[in-house]
Amino acid sequence: MARNIVVEEIVRTPVEMQKVELVERKGIGHPDSIADGIAEAVSRALCREYIKRYGVILHHNTDQVEVVGGRAYPKFGGGEVVKPIYILLSGRAVELVDQELFPVHEVAIRAAKEYLKKNIRHLDVENHVVIDSRIGQGSVDLVSVFNKAKENPIPLANDTSFGVGFAPLTETERLVLETERLLNSEKFKKEYPAVGEDIKVMGLRKGDEIDLTIAAAIVDSEVANPKEYMEVKDKIKETVEELAKDITSRKVNIYVNTADDPKKDIYYITVTGTSAEAGDDGSVGRGNRVNGLITPNRHMSMEAAAGKNPVSHVGKIYNILAMFIANDIAKALPVEEVYVRILSQIGKPIDQPLVASIQVIPKQGHTVKEFEKDAYAIADEWLTNITKIQKMILEDKITVF
Repeated sequence: MARNIVVEEIVRTPVEMQKVELVERKGIGHPDSIADGIAEAVSRALCREYIKRYGVILHHNTDQVEVVGGRAYPKFGGGEVVKPIYILLSGRAVELVDQELFPVHEVAIRAAKEYLKKNIRHLDVENHVVIDSRIGQGSVDLVSVFNKAKENPIPLANDTSFGVGFAPLTETERLVLETERLLNSEKFKKEYPAVGEDIKVMGLRKGDEIDLTIAAAIVDSEVANPKEYMEVKDKIKETVEELAKDITSRKVNIYVNTADDPKKDIYYITVTGTSAEAGDDGSVGRGNRVNGLITPNRHMSMEAAAGKNPVSHVGKIYNILAMFIANDIAKALPVEEVYVRILSQIGKPIDQPLVASIQVIPKQGHTVKEFEKDAYAIADEWLTNITKIQKMILEDKITVF
């Protein structure tokens, strides 16, 4: 069956040529990213446990996670958390399978704790956090699940929704993305353990000059005094300056923790490495899109991908799919920019979207007619193999925030 894939030229100024570009990334320790990370970790844990017990992923959506900030008193040399961070796990998941109880809450809470232990090094999960699972119940008859799978080997969309992807990344987008990844890398943390995981990077390009504003939570127990704190800030700046040289020839100005005021003894120090310890709250979907960035110069979906089931929830699958299609087109064909939008219709097979719209800005000297069929073929190939995305998610080959 022919798919409804439309390839067309889009008339707009490429982002690299626009006078002003804004790009943001919220690091893994930002409260919004913590909510995304936990939601996704819970979904993947449920998927694996469902497969282990029943051989199939049962319906669930755990994309409702709230992080409610606690209270802490940081100080150089080590402070304390006096009120724990509260994390609410919500959403829906099948708990009753053929009259047998499935341990939804146990699996979810364990996954949330494991995620925090792995990703927020200075957070004492047993004492600094309270995790409450209020995931709603669902029930299912396995026979009906298997029969439905036989009838529909390609899952049916559980919503009418769209996903959006674009490529390639601009220099500013790459710089913002790679800055946070470097500062939160295992190698960097071994060298500079004082840098917490709550790192937010805001990029502004005006013409050919880029301003990077970095907010990096410094762990108080790893710095004894303001002098050591300032040395860590300097290392962050030097590290990012070196990174920038590999990405762009533009002038890059780097600012770290601009709210600091040494005269008033104000420094961005934390006990745990995340601002969630001190009143900053977080919610799923308020942070990065599936490509890891927030890009107001680009088309974006507002859909929260983290925590949605990877079988039939197009709000997750189509955003990932659109990104992959866009990346492949940008690599293979002579385009300046490509934007992919994929729209589902509830109850229809996910490999048969209502439309897959591919909009391109051809490179100078080229026209869409030259590569229209090739762009169609790339999208068609991904849609044919759309269930690969589920496998990639469960093998942790895809991040969604």
